[in-house]
Amino acid sequence: MKVHVLQHVPFEGLGSIERWLNDRRAEVAYTRFFASPVLPAVAGIDLVIVLGGPMGVHDEGSYPWLVAEKRFVGDCIDRGLAVLGICLGAQIIATVLGAQVYANPEREIGWWPLQQLAAAADSPLFAGFPSQVEVFHWHGDTFDLPPGADHIARSTACAHQAFVYRERTVGLQFHLETTGDSARQLLSMCADEIVPGPFIQSAEAMIADPRRFAAINGLMYRLLDNFARVIAGE
Repeated sequence: MKVHVLQHVPFEGLGSIERWLNDRRAEVAYTRFFASPVLPAVAGIDLVIVLGGPMGVHDEGSYPWLVAEKRFVGDCIDRGLAVLGICLGAQIIATVLGAQVYANPEREIGWWPLQQLAAAADSPLFAGFPSQVEVFHWHGDTFDLPPGADHIARSTACAHQAFVYRERTVGLQFHLETTGDSARQLLSMCADEIVPGPFIQSAEAMIADPRRFAAINGLMYRLLDNFARVIAGE
């Protein structure tokens, strides 16, 4: 399996996805926009993973590589590649598919429950997912559901938490890849975002229970296993 990773900042990496890729002996390449914004040819890639970052999809003036990244992601979707977007990555996919991206009414940072919607039961990519689960969030923006996409999950604070487009593209507003170490990196680099709010937890609460990270990482592996089956045509 050939995988290309789009990484926006050094402190938001693959997290637990790296272990899954290593176990699969995947051939992994990166575009690290903070170092070099060079994008590859689309041909030959099986899966594109678009990671998170503190910038927004409309910040092209400050991050001009966003223009080329959106074009690349759109091309990958049009060609039927498997595409997984996480947080900012999901917002990039949403805007490429014609949906609006804007500030969510509330910032959502920490562990908050997610409710699976009816469309999830019909999606091979979400086979085996629980109807309700606590996941890790770190976002201030949200998106409308892209035209033609299936609405997979919501939370109390954010209506559009996950979607599937044509059973080859997934957008996740939340983080299943986060580990204890990667959460600590976020807390170190984005500590100014931990302010009083109804959906913002303390740093201590976020990292207190390592079992939470193990649980969401297991769901990340399940989603990736489902992706692998779709890619293989099973």
